[in-house]
Amino acid sequence: MGPWLDALRFHVRQEHKVICKSCYLAIGLNAEGKRKQPQWLSATEAASFWLQVLTDLKGRGVRDIILAATDNLVGLPEAVEATFSHSLVQVCLCHQIRNSLAYVAFDERKEFAQDLYPIYQATTREVAETHLLKLEEKWNKKYPQVVKSWFTNWNRLSVYFDFPQEIRRLLYTTNIIESLNSMIRKYTRNKLVFPDDQAVLKTVYLALEQVSKKWTMPVAHWQRILAQFAILYPDRIKLNL
Repeated sequence: MGPWLDALRFHVRQEHKVICKSCYLAIGLNAEGKRKQPQWLSATEAASFWLQVLTDLKGRGVRDIILAATDNLVGLPEAVEATFSHSLVQVCLCHQIRNSLAYVAFDERKEFAQDLYPIYQATTREVAETHLLKLEEKWNKKYPQVVKSWFTNWNRLSVYFDFPQEIRRLLYTTNIIESLNSMIRKYTRNKLVFPDDQAVLKTVYLALEQVSKKWTMPVAHWQRILAQFAILYPDRIKLNL
């Protein structure tokens, strides 16, 4: 399952000036439910580079991606689908909520967040869409662009409703990789500017080595999740029974 895709930004010295570069990270779960992660470095975070990342993953031997969880970077879901044509892409609900609340007046954010809650916590897509219509009716005049973004992105925001609860908890957000990002930051926060690209990659690699030592156990309920995937995708998941 996976990957979860995200990028960390670092300041790097290059040709007598300092530029911002993105270190791309992907986390996937192997057949035992344990996390695995590669990394890449580029000058910017862009969907075009993500396409290179995904192509590289394919070249490294990744044969199939059933589900991918991403933020809503323009073109990123399309890059996943272009590389792994049978993949489903879930756009991170936490990113969508944060981006929405950023454009809501401060004194109305709590109320707006409360109206979002029954959408993403609904038991079915149909119930969620009922609450989404209520959100539109209440807030569309004040925040038309915010409400529109939910409708525009809804097909990819609501993918997780097609799965059992255990899979939903893993899928609906990129928190699994954002947690990794925060741990990497603990190792890099004292370095304001890196002398070159290799210094960034080496530092992040060493941080990943330390962090991954804690990844000794599979994700919670992995055997049940794997069995559910085998039922949902019998032609793509084969259990060694």
